[in-house]
Amino acid sequence: MARPMRMIALAFLALTASAFAQSADPTRPPANWLTPVGPAGQAAEGTAGGLRLQSVLMPQGGKPVAINGGKTVVLGGKVGEARLVRLNEYEAVLQGADGVTRLYMTPDVEKQMIVTPNARKTGKAGQVKGLP
Repeated sequence: MARPMRMIALAFLALTASAFAQSADPTRPPANWLTPVGPAGQAAEGTAGGLRLQSVLMPQGGKPVAINGGKTVVLGGKVGEARLVRLNEYEAVLQGADGVTRLYMTPDVEKQMIVTPNARKTGKAGQVKGLP
């Protein structure tokens, strides 16, 4: 009796383990970031997107570097026909024949201003209500 139950339990574990392995990876980048980018920084044929800022490296002793579409570009370098003219932690600015192009680290994130109530009207020192 124990042997058939053990076999059933092992079969159940095998089925659930394969289903778990096929679940979505929460650390995987969005699907549109994984599309191939052509040599001039344009999206490959049949894909949407184009230029994508994937990472920014800001070394203390060297030039800032942007990783755009899997290629490393130093500040002042070229991405296709455009030149990388400005770079910070969240944005790269390209200047080209088409004008200025801004690439953001999180292009799909909609930013909103957080408005907090004016907690200290009297200007007295001490804790604010509702805060630890």
